[in-house]
Amino acid sequence: MTAPAKTDPGGPLAALRTRGYLVLLVLAGLIGAPISAVAYGFLALVSKLQGWIFSDLPKGLGFHGEPMWWPVLPLAVAGVLVALTIRYLPGRGGHSPADGFHAGGAPGPAELPGVILAALATLSLGVVLGPEAPLIALGGGLGLLAVRLANRNAPDRAGAMVAAAGSFAAISTLLGSPLLGAFLLMEASGLGGATLEVVLLPGLLAAGIGSLIFTGLDSLTGLGTFSLAIPNLPHLGPPTVGEFGWSVAIGVLGALVGAGIRWLGLLLRDRVERRLLLFTPLAGLAVAGLAIAYAAGTGRGSSEVLFSGQDAVGPLISHSAGYTVGALLLLLMCKGLAYGTSLSSFRGGPIFPAIFIGAAGGIVLSHLPGLPLVAGVAMGIGAMSVAMLRLPMTSVLLATLLLAADSLQVVPLAIVSVVVAYVISIRLTPAPAPGPAGPAQEPAPAAPPAADRAK
Repeated sequence: MTAPAKTDPGGPLAALRTRGYLVLLVLAGLIGAPISAVAYGFLALVSKLQGWIFSDLPKGLGFHGEPMWWPVLPLAVAGVLVALTIRYLPGRGGHSPADGFHAGGAPGPAELPGVILAALATLSLGVVLGPEAPLIALGGGLGLLAVRLANRNAPDRAGAMVAAAGSFAAISTLLGSPLLGAFLLMEASGLGGATLEVVLLPGLLAAGIGSLIFTGLDSLTGLGTFSLAIPNLPHLGPPTVGEFGWSVAIGVLGALVGAGIRWLGLLLRDRVERRLLLFTPLAGLAVAGLAIAYAAGTGRGSSEVLFSGQDAVGPLISHSAGYTVGALLLLLMCKGLAYGTSLSSFRGGPIFPAIFIGAAGGIVLSHLPGLPLVAGVAMGIGAMSVAMLRLPMTSVLLATLLLAADSLQVVPLAIVSVVVAYVISIRLTPAPAPGPAGPAQEPAPAAPPAADRAK
């Protein structure tokens, strides 16, 4: 495929009428199945490693359950492995999550091993980051590799589009719905207009096939769907005036908490990158210390602070009555500090810890008058998600679609909290410094289409 000329009366959509685009759709459908299977296998491996490291291994060593100090060992190992990967393997293990969510730029074949190793060490050894960013990079890298194997002379734009389809397939059901994952990638990539339609069709096809593969493998293996779901929530009535007032307050609080976590991640990253092999293990030990402090202070498991929170957010909401306000506040503090520290040094995604912290904050505030539990959770998830991702539409969908039965009731509240948090987050972010004044230059050429920039 080649980009249509500016004089083409068909415009960007002219590509849809070409034989090359049909071939591209077929390729996207073909790669959707194996990439989804690889993504499922990756998530299953992470889950098995987590269970072996934090449950089976302590028992095998003669302990009755996990000792309180146990997180020190895996988090220190995680720091060493991730530091070595970033330092010595091509691609530095993928994007630094302290910079926010990234959806473009598929890693090349030489960079994929580093991305996979850094993600496995991060996710399986207890670091507070999620799997979505590594999965997107894995799917995009495998899609790009498939294009290069099929045709070494394939245009760059075709490679970028198939790489995007691979990312769609890899994340197809991770957020509970292939549509939510597709929307996340579309908003993060900044695609729009006719260009969006050209890129979207292969991605949706690959995501749909990927969703079927995830479901089929769940039935065959019994390992689980590995997707975010929050079932059996109490019913919520129509929103009230008081709840709209809470949506503004939660938006403000979410923006402030998110700004603090981002600031901590960027502050520590500047120092960690100076001496990776020393400070990355120390960052892992700091995360372990926060988990141990929470376990010692509450008598609960350290796993509530460790990991991404993807599997813990549902039980947290369902069993929220069993938590005291003090325990929830300590959980928020330890999880938030561990999240910021993890952003600075490791490799993973920022979505699931933000969802967990937002949900925990909503539960805390629901103890105050006028705020039902489900409404507080929805507004907290939306506010924290947009504060960390800077993707307002995706944040609204995350806050509403995860609460299936009451999604229509919480949409207005989630929108208000997301808008307030987004505006404040942008205002709290320092504006980029203007470049030095120089001699007058010729106007820069027009930017290439978004699909070209993603290569």
